[in-house]
Amino acid sequence: MNISEFAVWLIVLIPFGSFLVNGLVIRPFLPRYERLAGWVTILSLAIAFGLSIMAYMTVNDAHGMVDFGTHEWLSVAGLTLSVGILLDPLTAVMLIVVSGVSLMVQIYSQGYMKGDPSYIRYYAFMSLFTASMLGLVTARNIIQLFVFWELVGVSSYLLIGFWFTKPSAAAAAKKAFLVTRLGDFGFLIALLGLFAQGNDLLDIPTMYAMVGTIGTTAVSLIALGIFAGAVGKSAQFLLHTWLPDAMEGPTPVSALIHSATMVTAGVFLVARMFPLFDASNYMMEVVALIGAFTAVFAASMGLVAHDIKRVLAYSTVSQLGYMMLVLGLGGYVAAIFHLFTHAFFKALLFLGSGSVNHATGTFDMRYMGGLRKVMPWTFTMMVIGSLSLAGIFPLAGFWSKDEILTHAAEVDSNIGWIALGAGVIAAFMTAFYMFRVIWMTFGGTYRGGAEAEAAAIIADGGEAPEVHGHPHLGESPWVMLAPMLILAVLAIGAGFFANPPIDIGISDKHELGHFVTGNKSVFIDDLGDHHAVEEAVEHAGESPQFNWNVAILSSAVALLGIYLAYLMYGSNKVSPESMANRTRPVYTLLYRKYFMDELYEQWIVQRFFYGGVVRATDWFDRSFIDAANVQLGIWTSRVGRGLGQVQNGQTQVAGLAISVGVVASIAAFLVWGS
Repeated sequence: MNISEFAVWLIVLIPFGSFLVNGLVIRPFLPRYERLAGWVTILSLAIAFGLSIMAYMTVNDAHGMVDFGTHEWLSVAGLTLSVGILLDPLTAVMLIVVSGVSLMVQIYSQGYMKGDPSYIRYYAFMSLFTASMLGLVTARNIIQLFVFWELVGVSSYLLIGFWFTKPSAAAAAKKAFLVTRLGDFGFLIALLGLFAQGNDLLDIPTMYAMVGTIGTTAVSLIALGIFAGAVGKSAQFLLHTWLPDAMEGPTPVSALIHSATMVTAGVFLVARMFPLFDASNYMMEVVALIGAFTAVFAASMGLVAHDIKRVLAYSTVSQLGYMMLVLGLGGYVAAIFHLFTHAFFKALLFLGSGSVNHATGTFDMRYMGGLRKVMPWTFTMMVIGSLSLAGIFPLAGFWSKDEILTHAAEVDSNIGWIALGAGVIAAFMTAFYMFRVIWMTFGGTYRGGAEAEAAAIIADGGEAPEVHGHPHLGESPWVMLAPMLILAVLAIGAGFFANPPIDIGISDKHELGHFVTGNKSVFIDDLGDHHAVEEAVEHAGESPQFNWNVAILSSAVALLGIYLAYLMYGSNKVSPESMANRTRPVYTLLYRKYFMDELYEQWIVQRFFYGGVVRATDWFDRSFIDAANVQLGIWTSRVGRGLGQVQNGQTQVAGLAISVGVVASIAAFLVWGS
């Protein structure tokens, strides 16, 4: 089964068409038929998903990239920009993930968003986001990729601030937009640097072929700028603060954009530019160290958060750190494998958090509890997602996490040991905070939900938060449960895409690795002799054998984390309050998110920027620029008045002026005439 180039373009254009239909037809002309907007989006994504499966099969049959060529977009003053489809194994995997998870989320949203006054606008924005993400992963030209990259950012802004009448949602949207713009500025500089090396390098396959001809310093600086963009989108350390606040958007938005697809765009970008990073002097080490630190740093904040969606947000940042970690170690296949499995179980967990919110009206776990009996389906699927995220055998997360840790264990350098240690520590924390979520949400007795939360906030002098929908203490409708059930099945079995039966899983045969890098000549066909790229991809495709020691170690620390969570929140044999009091400084540091928000918002923005830079530039503007303008105006006015006396219409004054002019001209000739 072969897919045509036009059909691949349709994967992007059909969801974009649903955005136009919802926004320009249904919303202004058919608002009474708002449910139609949901079905238009779902139908468009179902078609896109079907075409994505065809694209996957085409790549599999071709054993590598399917070359559709390029199409000239514009040519101005020697600059020629082309567009095209890059259909290779990485694109095929991402198309399945983006379109498949998005389809499940949109079906779920029909139940979760029912009754929302902006129902049509929600589906329009969701269609725009999905089209943008699909365009990003299929882009062949880096300019083309950057356009869709920015469209993804715009879509994120619109969806995070979807309930824009809430001040917290509007602030979160602005924060996400501004923080990710910092990273995007680095990406733009890198793009210009790559163009400076040659116009042809903007075509990604050509860049793969010619990367060996670029100086290592230039390659390293370009890779650094690209990584800055990836750090912003994937919420890595220093630019991570926007993601937890992005939970102000509707829960399906969190499930799709901020866990399963958008935030993986940074990981995708590094993977797409992998030969560039591999050819640099130091960027692989930078990527590995930032990823390792982020994995532990973010997981530690998830240990104490009370908002269930924020716990999952910190978990997302941590898991993205895992992916960056192994990319920096050269584990291209392991990173994409974990991206693939993570999309399913993390989307499941976010949809599960929306299900419990649908029942209780709150996301604060301190006011939940006892939901296991009234929400058995949600409970079961949340446990499956948590076990997969914790990396428990034989669920999907076990295989991808083990692949990452095995890569770290087999890298013979200090970077490898640092990465392995960070990965094991993060695995323990992940298991602990996820089963803390399970027991606080589903164990014990019900603690009042939204009403109890509102009462507590009012008692502290605050204002009761808005409650989405109409909470009822019971199981969610099947339109919400069915997508969760499908994702739960994938959270169990997606690992077997890479390890079909267990006996192959512990051999040296790695099916996903064979698919992703099956035809290594794809990077050099018809492009000349470029051994550097071939070696980079060959190295990326190396998959270590199953490592029993690593598997046992990672499973043991995960089980230890689950057991500790049970002691503290399941059986209450260890008091969480007592533990918090004993470690009060550490607890405060984690609960306040290492004071990073205060550092950025109070010190850098308020004190340094507004208090220092803005005041200094304002003083300079008033004291020098404005003063110079005032003096120039005074001087011009005086000269004008003086010249005005000459032009008073009197003949004798005109004669005097002529005489002075003649004398001045003669004097000038005598002085400078020679």
